[in-house]
Amino acid sequence: MKEFQPVILGTDINTYGMARAFHEAYGLVSTAFGHYQLSPTKYSRIVDLHLVHDFTNPEVFVSTLNEWADAYHRDHPGATLLLLPCGDTYANLLDEFGEPLRERFVFNAIDKELNRSLSLKSSFYELCDRYGLPHPKTVSVDADDVKAGRHRNLPFDYPVAMKPADSDEWLGIDFPGRKKAFIFSNPDELDTMIRRSYQAGYTSQMVIQDFVPGGDDNMRVLNAYVDRHHRVRMMFLGHPLLEDPAPEAVGNYAAIIPDYNQDIFDRIKAFLEDIKYSGVANFDMKYDPRDGVYKLFEINLRQGRSSYVVTLNGFNLARYFVDDLVLDTPFNGRTVFGRGHRLWMEIPKDIFRKYCAESEDKQQAMAMIRRGDWGTTLEYSKDRNFRRWLLIRHMFAIYRRRYRRYFRDKRTLA
Repeated sequence: MKEFQPVILGTDINTYGMARAFHEAYGLVSTAFGHYQLSPTKYSRIVDLHLVHDFTNPEVFVSTLNEWADAYHRDHPGATLLLLPCGDTYANLLDEFGEPLRERFVFNAIDKELNRSLSLKSSFYELCDRYGLPHPKTVSVDADDVKAGRHRNLPFDYPVAMKPADSDEWLGIDFPGRKKAFIFSNPDELDTMIRRSYQAGYTSQMVIQDFVPGGDDNMRVLNAYVDRHHRVRMMFLGHPLLEDPAPEAVGNYAAIIPDYNQDIFDRIKAFLEDIKYSGVANFDMKYDPRDGVYKLFEINLRQGRSSYVVTLNGFNLARYFVDDLVLDTPFNGRTVFGRGHRLWMEIPKDIFRKYCAESEDKQQAMAMIRRGDWGTTLEYSKDRNFRRWLLIRHMFAIYRRRYRRYFRDKRTLA
């Protein structure tokens, strides 16, 4: 097989999940770059991690990767360097500033105009309208709108959801009560937090939406691999049953079972191919019991942090990158619509048992656990050592404290 080396951008659980996928499929240790250490990749033997000061600076980003590639090619002159981002910041950097990297790396990227249209939630919803893709009723406002009080005149009732249109910029914003996303039951709550957001330095639009009722188990998450020729090669739909309740982690899935919906597959496939997308696309959506429609929340321009659920269920994401970008394997024209039978969790089993709402889906998940048809991203039998074992135990202890402190059943807002 042609020699290649995976080079991953990031240090989080998404990075570890992709490194594990490459190790499972090819026995390779992935190289990773990031600007600070996160726990999921710490003490790992399957990730060769390089921490680079100011790595998100475009000049540092490009020069660091090119210099490393030159050094690597001196020892491995024929190797293909496969580059993939595992975070919004890195996906944006690659789309906007990645052209000077193409002499040394292979990777998927989209042009910066399409990136902006998709990554900003406000413009993403405009694209959804153009393609007939359902989404919650939405109002987008900016700082001037808030000063004028326009955020108070909404064409839908409370409760409402609020989230930043630019999730990348939001990472650098901090203020009391900050969350990834908010749910407000009255106008005063909305007014307080949206004003704090802009006072803290946020500059982009804020998205206010009709809250889709129901709990975590109404969510769905879809990962799709689109090759360099804009053809969807694989799609996999997950059904989250539980989310992380911590304010800074709202929307992060904690447990997912496989799902299947051909209508969702067909509509998203047509959308991705028509806009000339390439790479992994990750969609979050929620089932609205009021009209029986799945409504899109957002697209992430990389695989989701829970995307190891795809690999766990037999559709190893690393193989799709390699077949497309390294081997240039011909596409037979038949998209793989994944079916699976394994539960993915980011949490210990006892948290799932205690906090997941009782339902037929939970019973199905518990049966998967009893059969051994389940797994986590971080607990990998071929990457065991004492320090990593202690670290994972510590992370699980943090999860237990989070659920005790923050958990509430979101179905109470239905």
